[in-house]
Amino acid sequence: MKKMMNDNALVRRLSACETMGSATTICTDKTGTLTMNEMKVTEFWLGPEAMTEENQSEIAPPVLQLLHQAVGLNTTGSVCIPNSSPVPEISGSPTEKAILSWAVFDLGMNADEVKQGCQIIHVETFNSEKKRSGVLIRRNSEKATETHWKGAAEMILALCSNYYDKTGKVRAISDEERLHVESIIQNMAAKSLRCIAFAHKISEEENGGQVHEKLEESGLTLLGLVGLKDPCRPGVRTAVDACRAAGVKIKMITGDNVHTAKAIAVECGILKPEEDLEDESVVEGVQFRNYSPEETMERIDKIRVMARSSPFDKLKMVQYLKQKGHVVAVTGDGTNDAPALKEADIGLSMGIQGTEVAKESSDIVILDDNFTSVVTVLRWGRCVYNNIQKFLQFQLTVNVAALVINFVAAVSSGKVPLTAVQLLWVNLIMDTLGALALATEQPTNELMDKKPVGRTEPLITRVMWRNLLSQALYQITILLTLQFKGRSIFGVDEKVKNTLIFNTFVFCQVFNEFNARNMEKKNIFKGLLKNKLFLAIIGITAVLQIVMVELLTKFASTKRLNWGQWGACIGIAVMSWPIGWLVKYIPVSG
Repeated sequence: MKKMMNDNALVRRLSACETMGSATTICTDKTGTLTMNEMKVTEFWLGPEAMTEENQSEIAPPVLQLLHQAVGLNTTGSVCIPNSSPVPEISGSPTEKAILSWAVFDLGMNADEVKQGCQIIHVETFNSEKKRSGVLIRRNSEKATETHWKGAAEMILALCSNYYDKTGKVRAISDEERLHVESIIQNMAAKSLRCIAFAHKISEEENGGQVHEKLEESGLTLLGLVGLKDPCRPGVRTAVDACRAAGVKIKMITGDNVHTAKAIAVECGILKPEEDLEDESVVEGVQFRNYSPEETMERIDKIRVMARSSPFDKLKMVQYLKQKGHVVAVTGDGTNDAPALKEADIGLSMGIQGTEVAKESSDIVILDDNFTSVVTVLRWGRCVYNNIQKFLQFQLTVNVAALVINFVAAVSSGKVPLTAVQLLWVNLIMDTLGALALATEQPTNELMDKKPVGRTEPLITRVMWRNLLSQALYQITILLTLQFKGRSIFGVDEKVKNTLIFNTFVFCQVFNEFNARNMEKKNIFKGLLKNKLFLAIIGITAVLQIVMVELLTKFASTKRLNWGQWGACIGIAVMSWPIGWLVKYIPVSG
């Protein structure tokens, strides 16, 4: 866990490490995970006309004032001018900060003046279904109320019937102009820009001076469009390619429109450029949530990008993926993501942008909000799962060999070569030191070349059975030979023979620990010098065994051995290496 912490992953639930090694699908957010979450306004349109630094000064003061209100009042961010510096400090979400920075530095907005000049009557916070937020205001010394909306460009445009030009005139949106504005939104989205629109409407006060707090949602006037660029994080494409090579499917779930979503997905490598937008790999949230259960089960494996999604859509996707047998990891940062994070096999919350609710619902916290760290967690998960398999293979070999030797000897002669104390000693050093030695293996890139094990694959594979049965068979053959012929071979008494069996058995496990380091590769010494703890544990185990045989003779029911007998024990045990190497030539499926 400490090593994972160094790799920007805080583990809240230990079992999640092993589960992550089995992950077959990762459902990821876009903003801040695949992208840098550092947004900047790069395009600005007034109706169908693009505004640049050259013609921005031509915007009429009334339109500029409306834009200041639209940005300064309909926001969850804030602008503060500290006493020590004339440069404003802007806080809020990345989107809010980008829009406020644009209004302050490019449009010359004074946030304090805007707030002092208006009274806010009602606020409608951002809604993940409507994809917009609004505010109802009244200017000081005026009776009329004004509605300001800000949100997803295509959704705001659908509510507008007019637009402001740069001279301040209100013009009706013709069908041709509407199509032109829609193409502008699509072109910005195709450049992976997040498109935000502003709209406005004035409502006259009703008779009796009553003010309705309901925001107008029809007949709006389009104030402007902005395109925000959020560049992809460095290394994301490489991380996505690594997941593909590892057999893990990546699904991007975002609130952006379908064109922006596809552009980012292509840039990150989740989609290929030649794939058609109409293909089933890209869907919108409203389309996905209207699928029947049968359609969802049929199409869910094909979906790789979901645009204009809601938290419910993410939850539904996780539930159906689990029904299809996938092991699902989900990233999320908002309070609304908590159900999906809880439902997933592995919930991954964001440490920087994530809310406390999201973090509490997750299993692992990604401290730098980076998708590359998600892939690092996947590598660690596979390492933990692989280390568990290594220990199981090693421990089963010990237990199978010990059980068969004592059983056969007891049935045939009525005596057991391994006493209760010796068996407890073997279990003590192999269950603790052996487990620690194999658990300290570091993750390697080779782990990402394997396919995920998924939900239904057995923990003990055919490869493991091949390895453990071959080693157990060798140990049983050698030790039973010593049991029945040891006295005549070495010319020793019964107690020395039993000591030889005990000593050989322990050193067979010591050398078999090297075999367990790699269950499939023939080179079991690769990277050995990097794992100093493994070498130290092997050394400690050997020293403890020498003390047990040579010094604790009464306690362990052993007898001291001479140099020749020690050489025979180690020579027999070291044969585990060539046997392990030869056995790996035997092909097995799985």
